Amino acid sequence: MSTVTAARELTAVERETAAALLERARSAMQAVEHYDQATVDRLCRAVAWAGGNEQTATRLASMSVDESGMGSRLPGRRAKVQGVLRDALRQPSMGVIEEIPERGIVKYAKPAGVIAALIPVTSPYVTPITIAIYAIKCRDAVVFSPHPASRRTTAETVRVMRIALERLGAPPDLLQCAAQPSIPLARELMSICDLTIATGGPAMVKAAYASGKPAYGVGAGNATMVIDETADVAQAASNTRLSKTNDHGSGCSADGNLLVEASIYDAFLERLLAEGGYLVDEQEKRLLQAAYWDAEGRRTPDTIARPARVVAERAGFTIPPGKEFLLVPESHIGRDFPFSTEKLGTVLTIFRYSGFDMALEMVKQIFSVAGRGHSCGIYSHDDDHIHRLALIAPVSRIMVRQVQSSSNAGTFTNGMPMTSSMGCGVWGGNITNENISLKHYMNVTWVSRPIPEDRPSEQELFGEFYGTEVF
Repeated sequence: MSTVTAARELTAVERETAAALLERARSAMQAVEHYDQATVDRLCRAVAWAGGNEQTATRLASMSVDESGMGSRLPGRRAKVQGVLRDALRQPSMGVIEEIPERGIVKYAKPAGVIAALIPVTSPYVTPITIAIYAIKCRDAVVFSPHPASRRTTAETVRVMRIALERLGAPPDLLQCAAQPSIPLARELMSICDLTIATGGPAMVKAAYASGKPAYGVGAGNATMVIDETADVAQAASNTRLSKTNDHGSGCSADGNLLVEASIYDAFLERLLAEGGYLVDEQEKRLLQAAYWDAEGRRTPDTIARPARVVAERAGFTIPPGKEFLLVPESHIGRDFPFSTEKLGTVLTIFRYSGFDMALEMVKQIFSVAGRGHSCGIYSHDDDHIHRLALIAPVSRIMVRQVQSSSNAGTFTNGMPMTSSMGCGVWGGNITNENISLKHYMNVTWVSRPIPEDRPSEQELFGEFYGTEVF
């Protein structure tokens, strides 16, 4: 979902509001510029606890559902706060952060500045907490621009973190939230702050890059999973359920398409049904498509991140109790076949393929339609298959035998940097392929000292072309 979707003129009040938010943020940064590493680490722990403890996270999750109707009341994403805090505490963020003696290089970290953080409706409390941890670690300040449909949840999240800062004697204005968010105000904040972190839809990211200031944006997801003949069918089915039902599929990393080898298709489908999947018939598929996308092919808001039961009812059919996600058989890929595109909900498309070459071709076709640059995954014990997928998939991250929706952003059982924002590279119209993490919240000064000359001869450099014909 996008925070920046339409345009109107900025009002004088909004301009004054943005300027006041920026002024308070800069004053707060000046007040903490002398803080040492131990002090900022303590602040990181404080704000992480304030918003990420189980009691508060549960309250914020329920508040989010009440406000937007999206997501789950279970604070399943709370673990991401813990992971981001872990990563932040393990890294230096001021003074010397890296030395490369053989190159004569020493790197020094400095704050990036005041960050404009655009928050998506699908993650109104976890994303602000994770951004706050990384920002405070670098002595940055943040002005949050929430999605209007979940502004109260984001505002409450920021409120409890501000209390935590104040209790420790730190300026609460390190973290501020726009009380009356709007598209023009978001644009103004992006144009006057030092850096934008935009987590959300393509329109919002495009606006961030058009702001005239540096920006980290994310691309659209459409996670596509390959399940080959060597897969552990039970593990793959269980992980698929966990990924697809987490927060009712609200994340762009949630499984969207399953490409299943024909020899295990029936067995895998059976396990998916046992895991809580519901296989729609042709009539239900038509009804679901009409409910899930409007006449212009846009996702309908009242089916995003909703329980499968609710989605089915809005489509005009019912599903048995215990069914948590909807399985849609498909054999076509393209813009005219919306089930091959991003779902952002509890609908999952399943394809059959014969031979791994066909699977690779289907992967390329799917990402030519939607999701380029984001992610895919594979359930396989064939290293050659994993290697071949990695060679051709136009994505920034591939998870192997993992719960896709959580693993992309880092888990405690993989080495991905923990984050709430994932760059999708040039494929997705972004400046980076990386998970947006601590390194992206700082400026870095490179100090270079002389080293012994490292200058190869011309013959070594030009190789076989040295001394040949000159044109």
